[in-house]
Amino acid sequence: MTVTITSAFDAGNIRVLSLSDTLAELEIVRDHESEFYQWFYFRLGNAAGKAIKLVLTNCGESAYPGGWTNYSARVSEDRENWTLAPTDYADGKLTIHVQPESNALWVAYFAPYSMERHHDLIAWAANQPGAAVQELGQTLDGQPLDMVRLGEGPKQVWLYARQHPGETMAQWWVEGALERLCDGEDSVARLLRQQATFHIIPNMNPDGSRRGHLRTNAAGVNLNREWAAPSMDRSPEVFVVRAEMDRTGVDFAMDVHGDEAIPAVFIAGFEGIPDVRADKVALYNRYRDLLAARTPDFQTKQGYPLGAPGKANMGMSTAQLAHRYGAVSMTLEMPFKDHDDLPDPVFGWSPARSMQLGKECMAVLAEMIGEL
Repeated sequence: MTVTITSAFDAGNIRVLSLSDTLAELEIVRDHESEFYQWFYFRLGNAAGKAIKLVLTNCGESAYPGGWTNYSARVSEDRENWTLAPTDYADGKLTIHVQPESNALWVAYFAPYSMERHHDLIAWAANQPGAAVQELGQTLDGQPLDMVRLGEGPKQVWLYARQHPGETMAQWWVEGALERLCDGEDSVARLLRQQATFHIIPNMNPDGSRRGHLRTNAAGVNLNREWAAPSMDRSPEVFVVRAEMDRTGVDFAMDVHGDEAIPAVFIAGFEGIPDVRADKVALYNRYRDLLAARTPDFQTKQGYPLGAPGKANMGMSTAQLAHRYGAVSMTLEMPFKDHDDLPDPVFGWSPARSMQLGKECMAVLAEMIGEL
């Protein structure tokens, strides 16, 4: 049987340059109308028992070349359990070493979260007591932009993920948060739903997700630079979400992401906005410190530099929401590599850890929801 490679499926991304029984030379495809690329996802076929080197040849000019050092690709033969593959990076090339047990092996930048699973999540949420699903609008490719609303309290909490579609850990996080919030026997969930109304966008960028993009939508636009002035022709996803935020107001917001280079979980805030308020920064700091005390999967030593006063990029959602609504707003970042403070040699940072972090984040919010 001839060894094959394909990415002709939901979120797939790879270009085959050459292929033999021992070596595949590959390229990651750029996001449409963009220079960004780093997400890859493909299937290796007819290779059972064969030791094959998968060489991604154009990593040196990818969006974040620093993300390849000490990085390990994810592989799976059942698309449920994604483990780390031996991976090395040198001279701009990422080499993944595999020897599949079966004739179908999937290889990805991180454990994928397919649009089919997204629809399963929406269907599940729509059938939970007290939860409602709303389609806020449609994307440029005609996909629905889904929101889950639950809770009946006065505090307006917004959780949204995958502005950058290749950061799939973000939607795994949402799945975990939703599982906790919909658990009628969980006291944290009951408290939060009594005191807050949740507006949850599991996937801000369905088009980029389906197309196999790292960072942009169908028009090649980075959604997390559009929040100051979104438009229906460039960024309808942001336009309709911000319009709904204008209607509800925002007291607390978390924008969920993945970081290519930093091997840690951390948050970033809004200290650089021109009208920053000390009381809101204090609440942000309180959330950060409570989360660090609650779980060893979160830390405060590594992260982004603090923003200079008055120099925040107001096109980014965390800054814009803090400015526009006076929200306690933050960006949560999880690693593509691993959380170095507590590494897992088999799975690395994983869907399960992302989901658990989502649940822990809800517990921390419950500790301070009355202070918002």
